[in-house]
Amino acid sequence: MVQALVITPVKNAIETTLDTARAIASSTVPVKHIIFNDFSTSDTKASLEKHRAEIGYELVHIEDLTDHPSPNYKLVLQLAQQQALEAGIPLLVVESDVVVTPTTIETLLKQLSEDPSSGLVGSVTVDEQGKVNFPYLKFKKVKEAVISTQRSLSFCCTLFSPNFLKAYDFKGLDEAKDWYDTFISKKALELGFKNTVLMHAPVWHRPHASRPWKQLKYSNPLKYYFLKFWKGLDKI
Repeated sequence: MVQALVITPVKNAIETTLDTARAIASSTVPVKHIIFNDFSTSDTKASLEKHRAEIGYELVHIEDLTDHPSPNYKLVLQLAQQQALEAGIPLLVVESDVVVTPTTIETLLKQLSEDPSSGLVGSVTVDEQGKVNFPYLKFKKVKEAVISTQRSLSFCCTLFSPNFLKAYDFKGLDEAKDWYDTFISKKALELGFKNTVLMHAPVWHRPHASRPWKQLKYSNPLKYYFLKFWKGLDKI
């Protein structure tokens, strides 16, 4: 029986996306994995089609649903929420620059079952050497295995509880924004849920691999901030 709906929004970055999909497919618990292709190139689209039967994910092409330009995270979250609620299972976002371990999803689900007050449950992110990295550097000195936090969770690898999905309709998300990690984290707290980060269930994160232009923040910060503010990219 499927225990979680796992979604991965994708915009190109095909190699990391396939790494993500294969890792999810190796999970110790049965899940339904949907990749949402958000106006990727024709080559990426073809590769996603080619590998879906082999790896075992479902594939949705956003271009078949809307002509709104990428990113379409709001639509993806809305579609996923509807499916998760209909199935009565948690929703897990695993982004396309993240690699889970075989037990990651099982551990997230166990935390959820042990704490009914949970709204969001996230896995801490680490680099290839196992050191805490972006976007969870704020927790790099934490020694506890599990922490409750008032700070925003990233959706790199984050589980949404069924109770939270019932309590907040994603149709209310701001159309003007591109990403909703901060808003949804705060909304869960406002509604009386607890947000938790699992420090003992790390996932490998290759920061911005799914959005290569953001690497400019380190190599060419002037160009990065021009794209971010003048071009209106990456609105949170």
